[in-house]
Amino acid sequence: MATQKHFPVSWEELHRNAKALAWRLLEMGPWKGIVAITRGGLVPAAIVARELDLRVIETVSVVGYHYDDSNPKQNAEAHIVKQAANIGDGDGWLVIDDLVDTGRTVELLRRLMPKAHFAAVYAKPMGKPLIDTFITEVSQDTWIYFPWDVEPQFTKPIASQRKDN
Repeated sequence: MATQKHFPVSWEELHRNAKALAWRLLEMGPWKGIVAITRGGLVPAAIVARELDLRVIETVSVVGYHYDDSNPKQNAEAHIVKQAANIGDGDGWLVIDDLVDTGRTVELLRRLMPKAHFAAVYAKPMGKPLIDTFITEVSQDTWIYFPWDVEPQFTKPIASQRKDN
C-alpha cells in the first residue's frame, strides 16, 4: 500500500493560486455570479469574487465525507444539504471549490447546474476530467491540508517519515 502524501497549503499560497484562478476565468465571462461550494470553496470564491469584481455569491452545501475518531477521512455518499438559490441551470454562473478530488461533488452538482462553469484551485486525476478550470494538479494519493484545517506544529523530515513506514 502506498504511503499517502501530505501537502500543506499556506494562506499566502492559497491566495496566490485563487488569484491565478481568477486570471484564467476573467476572459471567460461575463459572469452573473459565483456559487461557492461549502465549506472549502468559500475562501477561494471570496478571492475570485474580489478579483472579478463580482458581488453576487450563492452557496451550495454538499457533504461528501465525515469525520469520526476512528477514521477522519471516511467517505460517505455525497448529498446536498443546501441548494443555491435563483441560478436555474447555471448558465453564466461560476461554481468554485477548493479541490476536485474524486469528482463526486461535481458530478452531483452538474446534474443541477449543467450550464455552469466549474472551477477549483486544486485538482486530482480522478476529478480533473470533470472540472472546467483549475490551477494546480496533485496526485490522487495526496491529502491537501488547507490553512483552515491545521495549526503549526513540528513534522519529521520526509526521509525520516519514509523510514518509519
